[in-house]
Amino acid sequence: MKKNLLKMSMLLPALLLVSASLLWPSHSLTQQTSSSTTEITLDDGGGDDGAVAMDGDSKVILSDGSTDGTTDGGSTTTQPSTGGGGPEAIAFDGTYVWITRQFKNAVTRVRARDGAKGGTFAVGSSPSAVAFDKTNVWVANLGSNNVMKLRSDGSILGTYTVGTAPGGLAFDGANIWVANREDNTVTKLRAKDGVNLGTFAVGKRPLGVVAEGANVWVVNNFGNSVTKLRVSDGANLGTFAVGKGPFGAAFDGTHIWVTNFFANTVTKLRASDGAALATIPMGGEPAGITYDGSTLWIANSGKNTVTRLRAVDAGTLAVYSVGRGPFGVVFDGSSMWSANFGSDSVSTTAIVASSTTISASE
Repeated sequence: MKKNLLKMSMLLPALLLVSASLLWPSHSLTQQTSSSTTEITLDDGGGDDGAVAMDGDSKVILSDGSTDGTTDGGSTTTQPSTGGGGPEAIAFDGTYVWITRQFKNAVTRVRARDGAKGGTFAVGSSPSAVAFDKTNVWVANLGSNNVMKLRSDGSILGTYTVGTAPGGLAFDGANIWVANREDNTVTKLRAKDGVNLGTFAVGKRPLGVVAEGANVWVVNNFGNSVTKLRVSDGANLGTFAVGKGPFGAAFDGTHIWVTNFFANTVTKLRASDGAALATIPMGGEPAGITYDGSTLWIANSGKNTVTRLRAVDAGTLAVYSVGRGPFGVVFDGSSMWSANFGSDSVSTTAIVASSTTISASE
């Protein structure tokens, strides 16, 4: 029984709930429009590696109609059944967007300029986070307790053991920081060679990580808080309360923005001292978040949308319809991309084709 509970707890937070039942009023500074995107399926016809179907009561339903397991917030989770790849995390390397496929034990890349599929590459068990270090792509394998370093062509350069259930990644300019969900720690790896430079205690169930110059911030999903660590030595500089079920974080040059999954809000913190400056209502279990230089993009996993906020005043600029259950979101310099867990796809604001495939060597 204990082993089964641990296994369920290691499943990506995407399996924790996707409810479409909550509606929130617009922020007082909001002027919003509804915008569409192009959706690109990631299904390569490679077999039944598992998928989930979400119903309106935040349950994950097996193909035989049964459910299993419970999680915080009254939601239900279960082992994946058959079908899609479970895309959750997404990163951009300057040419391609890379998407983790948890139920296929693989990552898929899509060329940003035209949406062409650029190959699917085997990694470890249940990959659930991905990051780019300006040269190579890093993948956190939740079920293998390791991270892999991939060259831009998908070849594996190294595999490095970290803590239990790694599920969050960030690059600080020299190092990769790995959030170990079951250990309540983060591991610091030197990016050039994968050498382990230390493991540091944080809050309960760390998920997201974001770097901001001399510090990194870690999102403590079950602690309803974020922890600030000094990059140079991992020293704990403070833990700061946010909303319920924090999931992702982004840095805008001055502030840390945190999505609160169960609270349906985003918290704005001053990076210098962690002071909470604002809480912005957000619809439908906000998960991934990214900053593009002036605005923030937030994936609303329970509403099948991505919201674009002005960083200066948190005003809503637009709400984009995307695929089912968006969790990861990234900006490629001109367009937004979301990883849609429920529909095994990516969506983008770019004008691209939706069915082109290129060779892995391109």
